[in-house]
Amino acid sequence: MKGNPEDLQQRMDRFEEALRRSGVKVTHQRLEIFRQVAMSRDHPDVETVYRGVRERMPTVSLDTVYRTLRLLLGLGLLDTLGLPRRRVRFDADVSAHHHFVCTRCGTAHDFRSDEFNGLRVPEAVKALGSVERMCVQFRGLCLRCSRREGRKQSARA
Repeated sequence: MKGNPEDLQQRMDRFEEALRRSGVKVTHQRLEIFRQVAMSRDHPDVETVYRGVRERMPTVSLDTVYRTLRLLLGLGLLDTLGLPRRRVRFDADVSAHHHFVCTRCGTAHDFRSDEFNGLRVPEAVKALGSVERMCVQFRGLCLRCSRREGRKQSARA
């Protein structure tokens, strides 16, 4: 699923400015790798980013994509999410939002919630360190997988 073009352009502009402020060179490869993540709403993994960028830049290497994504993650320009022991998925929307991740197919969906944004940090967490940001992640079956599960159970009955 693609995002809206105005949102994408705003992210690209903020991205370029953030690279410059960090003293990191703005390269065509970095722009295209970030663009691939930013234009996606399904939180792509490294291989998906690589395939998308290769359509526009056939000479880009998988190693370049990995290194660039790690760099952008370290600069706070991307975030990761997903289930442990599965492929890491990247998110170019670093604004306050939350996720629903399907435990069956792995799809991830963004949602916004003022209620979650207003949660107080528990004392037990404060004792571990300072919280820079918070993201609530729900895990369960997406509607598509739930419907499939329902059809399987109906067929068995």
